[in-house]
Amino acid sequence: MQAMSVVNVWQDHYLAKTTPWDKGEASPGLIDFLGSRRVETGSVCVPGCGFGHDARAWAEKGFRVLGVDIAPAAVEWASTRARSEGNGAEFVCGDFLEDEPPIQFDWVFEHTCFCAIQPAQRTDYIRAVLRWLKPGGHYLAVNYIIPDVDGPPFGTCRSELLERFSSSFLLREEWVPRSYVNRSNLELMLLWQKRWES
Repeated sequence: MQAMSVVNVWQDHYLAKTTPWDKGEASPGLIDFLGSRRVETGSVCVPGCGFGHDARAWAEKGFRVLGVDIAPAAVEWASTRARSEGNGAEFVCGDFLEDEPPIQFDWVFEHTCFCAIQPAQRTDYIRAVLRWLKPGGHYLAVNYIIPDVDGPPFGTCRSELLERFSSSFLLREEWVPRSYVNRSNLELMLLWQKRWES
């Protein structure tokens, strides 16, 4: 029952077009990452994909992409947009925290999913990333570094992220990305690699 109520909350936002987190384009930090790195293409999962802007950005670079979202309206919109553009990204309606992945992915890309879930679910989120990601695979996150406790979005900080993820992931890089205007200097990108023994 609780899971269904969560679905309804997000579905209602998309149906009512009350989606202030959506900026109509992919994360600037992701665009810069994909434009400046020579990254071997592979499979990517984008949890909490929303309208699919980030997923389509990965697909445009030749990755096999699956966007996952709990709101059917978001998935329908994202799928329609990708088909109309001839973009290869695929989208499914599902619960990233609970579902079993169809495959283990080379990449999981995070942008506004971690901050959207209840803080009590963050351990479940990390378990989900581990479940969906191959050993040695990469987890790239655009983290929203804000103090807010009445969310979503729910705030986090660098120290919390390091504490939560370091036991199962190796931190490869971190940087402050180019962001949307209203998020300038409020985001932190972390590139993690899943430990082979995890």
